[in-house]
Amino acid sequence: MASVPTEMAHGSRDGLTGLADLAHARAMIVRWQNDRPTKAAPSPIHAMMISLGRIDTVNVAFGESAGDGALVEVAQRIKHFAADELESSDWLAARVSGGAFLLLARQECSRERWQWLAEALADAIAMPIANPEEGGASLRLWPRIALMRVTEGDPPDRILDRLSEVQARMREGHGRRIDWSTGEVARLGRSYRELEADLLAAIDKDEIEILFQPQYALADDRVIGAEALARWHHPTVGRIGASSLFHIAERADHVAQLSRHIAQRALEHAVHWPRHLRLSLNITPADLAAESFATEFARLAERTGFPLDRITLEIIEQVLLADLDRVGHVLDQLKVFDIRLALDDFGAGFCNFRYLKVLPIDCIKLDRSMIDGVLEDERDLAVFRAILAMARALDLAVVVEGVENDAQRELVAAEGCEYYQGFLRSEPVVPQEFLSLVVS
Repeated sequence: MASVPTEMAHGSRDGLTGLADLAHARAMIVRWQNDRPTKAAPSPIHAMMISLGRIDTVNVAFGESAGDGALVEVAQRIKHFAADELESSDWLAARVSGGAFLLLARQECSRERWQWLAEALADAIAMPIANPEEGGASLRLWPRIALMRVTEGDPPDRILDRLSEVQARMREGHGRRIDWSTGEVARLGRSYRELEADLLAAIDKDEIEILFQPQYALADDRVIGAEALARWHHPTVGRIGASSLFHIAERADHVAQLSRHIAQRALEHAVHWPRHLRLSLNITPADLAAESFATEFARLAERTGFPLDRITLEIIEQVLLADLDRVGHVLDQLKVFDIRLALDDFGAGFCNFRYLKVLPIDCIKLDRSMIDGVLEDERDLAVFRAILAMARALDLAVVVEGVENDAQRELVAAEGCEYYQGFLRSEPVVPQEFLSLVVS
């Protein structure tokens, strides 16, 4: 993760999704407006309201449990998107009503960039959502997003009213999926087609930045490795995080090329690491769609000189949706090369435990949402403990993501977790800075 959401420990939460609730969102707007950098300049706040089409249809067709699960998944996607794209900013994600969410950010941001972020988030939300029913068809929800830049005199209720008016206008018009409270859609600095061409050029020119998120042993806080992350600083759009980067690549049908480029650059950096450190890399559906992926990846690692037995490949549930049998076959091939496999973002979405039974997984990475409420909510703590007990029974290592304070670290250590990553010790850093952390 590349940013920290505004602290929710003292704010009220939505019972279903774990996001902030409407009262908390209102209070945060007032707090930000009162906590402006200087008396002369208002605090720069941007807002977007995300409304989900077809959620009522999902409830009727698949049952309320499927609808609730879809809302939880959308909440996780909004949180992950914000953490990835709103680097070094204060932000808050809230659920304001049944199928409506609010994303607030306190940052300097051009109108064009805020609109582009909304387009990218809409794409992320519209991706298929796993149906928890065995063999059930995946679900799709269609978001509409209303945007505004909050001015100094806008009270929270006025902000919500203006965004709701935009949502109503979009529903009646059956047209745009993105609109502003002014009614004027910004002209994006680059179209998606232009961004796709820009991305290919950035890959060729080695302009995709590789960062490393350090991972630590809970026993003694020593660095045990890092997860490789990608960022792209586009001259017009600005900073583009990994999730949006891959959405652009998917539109251009170059996901495999981007994934290979990131893996190669990360391996080239990691070959200079001390021998005890592990490298974690994310792999995509496009990677696992290729029957030859395991062999080609092994050859790539061998050419760079990084040992295969010090590599962990991380997969998310989305990778497993298309063809579990075929994915399992490719993962079995990777295990032949002594590569470790981790199931990433575990605890987000539907948590299909069947994956742990049928796939050769070595490790689960608990999504940051799994520890968001464990210090305050006994039910959250009970779920956390149950997942740890299951991991021990299956002899799976556990990495906890999103550890942001000492209290969280102490709790996960006391519960017997082995490894963690998060802003408590370090945000993602450039390769040289990661090496300095290791030797310091």
